[in-house]
Amino acid sequence: MRILGLDFGSRTVGVAVSDELLVTAQAVETIPRKSQGKLRQTLARIDALIQEYQVDRIVLGFPKNMNNTQGERCEKTLEFQEMLKKRSGLSVELWDERLTTVAAERILIEKGVRRENRKAYVDQIAAVMILQGYLDSLGFKKDCAGEAAPTE
Repeated sequence: MRILGLDFGSRTVGVAVSDELLVTAQAVETIPRKSQGKLRQTLARIDALIQEYQVDRIVLGFPKNMNNTQGERCEKTLEFQEMLKKRSGLSVELWDERLTTVAAERILIEKGVRRENRKAYVDQIAAVMILQGYLDSLGFKKDCAGEAAPTE
């Protein structure tokens, strides 16, 4: 079982995938979007990645405002969630993505990635952060249920 993590933006979609043990998230790619209204090619690429990585579930970043309200980006993300569900037949869970892009940008700056090169990676790193947060919550749920915690 693997989980696909997505950071859905107006120009790109960052993609990450979990390992088979659902412990770690790895960056896969950034899917460019040719226009904001058209998603056919984006959905086709996500379908191909679902098949390639044998994905069983999708986690989609949900861009709430800092005051916990939902704005226009949330509406577009909910529409994208429905498209993903219909096209893939998989469960598509929303995950709070507040500040993931900012954190991803900060990581790239700390690693010395030049400004012109950051755009190529920031959405992938944000997708990794979204998926890793989700995976960590799964481990926490197992720990709270009284099951053995994973050892290092």
